[in-house]
Amino acid sequence: MTLPVEVEDVSFAYDEVRVLDHVTLRAGAGDFLGIIGPNGSGKTTLVRLVLGLATPHGGSVRLFGTPSASFRDWGRVGYVPQRLAVDAAVPATVEEVVQTGLLPARGSLRRAGETARRRLTQALERVGMEGYRAARIGALSVGQQQRVLLARALVVEPDLLVLDEPTSGVDPEGQASFYDLLHHLNRERGVTLLLVSHDIGVVAREVSQLACLNRRLVFHGTPAEFLGDPQALSALYGTPVGLVSHRHG
Repeated sequence: MTLPVEVEDVSFAYDEVRVLDHVTLRAGAGDFLGIIGPNGSGKTTLVRLVLGLATPHGGSVRLFGTPSASFRDWGRVGYVPQRLAVDAAVPATVEEVVQTGLLPARGSLRRAGETARRRLTQALERVGMEGYRAARIGALSVGQQQRVLLARALVVEPDLLVLDEPTSGVDPEGQASFYDLLHHLNRERGVTLLLVSHDIGVVAREVSQLACLNRRLVFHGTPAEFLGDPQALSALYGTPVGLVSHRHG
């Protein structure tokens, strides 16, 4: 059985600066894999390689058994990018933004108006934004905009969902709601999730598998194993790190 994501001995550099160094990483069907690391650790570059937006200088990246550079079945893959500032004057509506998610789908789905409309309605309902379909994207809160981007990724009903810092700028209540939705997709629909973040605390609470990246892969296992391993923490940040437990009231 082919895996949704296979990163094999991958290296990548910008000019002479190497940002990924012999990274091997896999995500199986139904995994919820978090990738964490400090700024500049290569997380976003890894996402670009997985999505076929860049070519590794060494090693290989495969999606569902196919090299990402030649992968064409993009209807199986959804992508939620880092939040971009949206000008309030942008006239695009929520419905129009979500419709753009149908562009990578097979031509038959794009032409099937009734099927496309049903998918769009279902995607908006899943993220709790059905009542906003006529609203301008620029008039929404940060959390609502992220839900619209998630709906755009879900409209093709993907098998793999890649999220790059999806809750950046979202308040804690909005983050909790967003992660509840991701868990539902993962557990009820079996969607494989690949979540990139710099926030160790939040990600460690949410994912089932954790990959720690700092140019090299310094750890891959469960969050509990990582948080109990001071050497892994130090390797991730390049300096001795202590872990302080605390609870919020």
